[in-house]
Amino acid sequence: MIKKPEQFGRVAVVMGGTAAEREVSLRSGAAVYQALKQQGIDAVAVDVKGNIIDALISVKADRVFNIIHGRGGEDGVLQAVLEVLGLPYTGSGVLASALAMDKLRTKLCWQGYGLVTPKWFLLKTEADLDACIEKLGFPVIVKPAQEGSSIGMSKANNRNELAKALKIAADYNCDVYAEAWVTGKEYTVAVLCGKALPVIRLETPNAFYDYEAKYKATTTQYHCPCGLPEQQEQQLQQLAVTACEVVGVKGWGRVDVFIDDAGQTQLIEVNTVPGMTDHSLVPMAAKQAGIDFDALVWRIMETSLG
Repeated sequence: MIKKPEQFGRVAVVMGGTAAEREVSLRSGAAVYQALKQQGIDAVAVDVKGNIIDALISVKADRVFNIIHGRGGEDGVLQAVLEVLGLPYTGSGVLASALAMDKLRTKLCWQGYGLVTPKWFLLKTEADLDACIEKLGFPVIVKPAQEGSSIGMSKANNRNELAKALKIAADYNCDVYAEAWVTGKEYTVAVLCGKALPVIRLETPNAFYDYEAKYKATTTQYHCPCGLPEQQEQQLQQLAVTACEVVGVKGWGRVDVFIDDAGQTQLIEVNTVPGMTDHSLVPMAAKQAGIDFDALVWRIMETSLG
């Protein structure tokens, strides 16, 4: 446990990046930077637009608070650079970051451990559509495997919509897959230093919890307490911790799950650099646990010392 801000040295808050989540990352980064400064930490904001090495060397940082969402910041690339530079950083290491960024590989890891995740089908070309329909039926949700914030995702209720969804997701230059639609209630579980925070239940009038619902809508509802019986919430929290452990997630993260209408819990994905904006879920869960935003940022900063 760090007691004095000077023990962190100079902290570079790296944000922005060049991925599709750049704007969200800038908002998260601004909030984190402000929280560090308010607590007397020598922090410098670094908007990464190009060469991260040049940017970090110029600010002479002692450690890094990584708040770049998506590829280039959340996928192991930045983590590998920081390892080479010898700079401690927040959150997961190279392997866990790379695995968790790839939703398909994460699902394979979970499946191998015996954890439940919705059925899926890899879509390479339109020639795969009929086989996908035969395996999954409708509706399905189509996803680019390496994007976050629901970017590039579409619900498909028929073959034409499936073909259109494939084209949309294919623009993101990574694997595309269709996932069986889960009818039920959606939950998210933040994990901080190996312990789960209170569970949040998400409710949106949109077709699913998409980018608009996450960052712009005023109609999205966040239920925390989540409304589950205490024992069931504890089981969900333990599942989230296990899901993180299987992939090797360290420091902090957030696991998204559904409980379907049959009562089966199904893992969707894990985020290793979750949002820290005014709409974000980890600060919301932390607040319910009695941890305010500044204290949360401090605790995440401490994970760079692990």
